Amino acid sequence: MSTEDHDRTPEPTGRPGPTDPAGAPAAPMAGAPPRPTAGSGEEQPEATASNNAGDPRATMELLWGARPRPSRGPRPRLDAEAVAREAIALADEEGLAALSMRRLAARLGVTVMSLYTYVPGKAELVDLMLDRVLAGPDGPELTRTAPLHGDTGGAPGPDWRDRLAAVARAEWELNLRHPWLLQVTTARPSLGPHVLDWYERALHAVDGVGLTEVEMDSVVDLVTHYVHGASRSAIAAADVDNRTGMTDDQWWGAVAPLLDEVWPAGRYPVSDRVGPVVGELHGARIPPEQSFAFGLERLLDGVAVLIEGRTGEGGTRR
Repeated sequence: MSTEDHDRTPEPTGRPGPTDPAGAPAAPMAGAPPRPTAGSGEEQPEATASNNAGDPRATMELLWGARPRPSRGPRPRLDAEAVAREAIALADEEGLAALSMRRLAARLGVTVMSLYTYVPGKAELVDLMLDRVLAGPDGPELTRTAPLHGDTGGAPGPDWRDRLAAVARAEWELNLRHPWLLQVTTARPSLGPHVLDWYERALHAVDGVGLTEVEMDSVVDLVTHYVHGASRSAIAAADVDNRTGMTDDQWWGAVAPLLDEVWPAGRYPVSDRVGPVVGELHGARIPPEQSFAFGLERLLDGVAVLIEGRTGEGGTRR
């Protein structure tokens, strides 16, 4: 079997060195770009992935368009951005489990080996996908230096709730368009330009309202975790018919007579009162969008209490 038949994310040839006294990682050892090797085994598609699982330097160069380009040879047919777009399309269509370098190469009409010319490996590609899925309709911006929101100082406070709600709703809609995003664990921060754009927008929403920098970051983190949880529930609800082979109405029609047989009278008095009202109003399930909106408003109510506790009428910190 030739090396082109192998589809394994290659190990980087160099590893980051020890941290220097100033706290910055030392440069990795010199070496050729990583490539798959014969006999290394085949990459197994995975239903989940982790960000920042690849070589740090290779990942940062890929995210920021700083990878060295070949000075000789024919002009490349593709670039990393085209590879990322196709990888995103594949994950959108079939989920993250379908993403492999072999599948991607086939879709792009290139060999697996040539794909590594554009991206170091699958781990780094996942980081690029996470970042580029946030890019605007005109594609990635890698050279902008002006702030996203048109100012460099603290933002006025009164509209913080609308701004933060807009950030939450945009993330909710993004997750529903690209469900595979929730299959990527992000224990370490993604540091691509568009992920950082997103973080900047979210921080800007609560800038100038009297919170400390740590509190601002914690509020953004709180909102993100809420959106992720709500998105997971909405995606699962949308997929339950396919997974079970029956609609919610069909499922309730099957279990309701059985539940009536075993339901102990008087044991669940509050449920006896609440359940029929909710069922009459919403049917089999409360719409996920309604649940999301209700939860978001209650979360923002809590943030408002925090802000009110930190500021006076004028919006300055007490």
